[in-house]
Amino acid sequence: MKKAILILIVVGMLGWAVYEFFLSADEGGNIKTSEYEDANIKEESFESNEVGIRKGQLAPDFELKTLDGETVRLSDYKGKRVMLNFWATWCPPCRAEMPDMEKFKRDKDVQILAVNLLGTESSLENVQKFVDELKLTLTIPLDEESAISNQYQIVAYPTSFMIDSNGRIQSVVMGALNYDFMVQGFEMMQ
Repeated sequence: MKKAILILIVVGMLGWAVYEFFLSADEGGNIKTSEYEDANIKEESFESNEVGIRKGQLAPDFELKTLDGETVRLSDYKGKRVMLNFWATWCPPCRAEMPDMEKFKRDKDVQILAVNLLGTESSLENVQKFVDELKLTLTIPLDEESAISNQYQIVAYPTSFMIDSNGRIQSVVMGALNYDFMVQGFEMMQ
């Protein structure tokens, strides 16, 4: 009888701990330390005039050379919806999402900046071969020294930022996206 009561107490405590854990996590799965912190996170995540990499913040501007040798800035796309994607040729999920990104660009009113993490590549020629092989027409800025991927705190490949026409980040997605998810994300933006 004592064993049964002890097991019941342990199971109850474990259940309560799991319940509290999920109650104390925000929508992104981050643990909150207080309700005050939660209120600040929610306020920032909707619309902030701060430049940053969180939902609701203004996306940091950058300038890079493209695979075609042209200079591109994120600010050049002000007034347009942008999918900012970080990828590499050696990344299988990146390869998998590229045809869908190409179709998305063709079908929807969206600009795609597919930033190649050139600093992680074995050569620039591999990037060009990849682009030619998949017949990509995307704008491909080259992050040669990982400055932009560091600025955007990229830790998983691919990572995509959905940026609205006001330059505000509406979502951040780590991992490959398929066409339907791309369309769904942009239909919710201005």
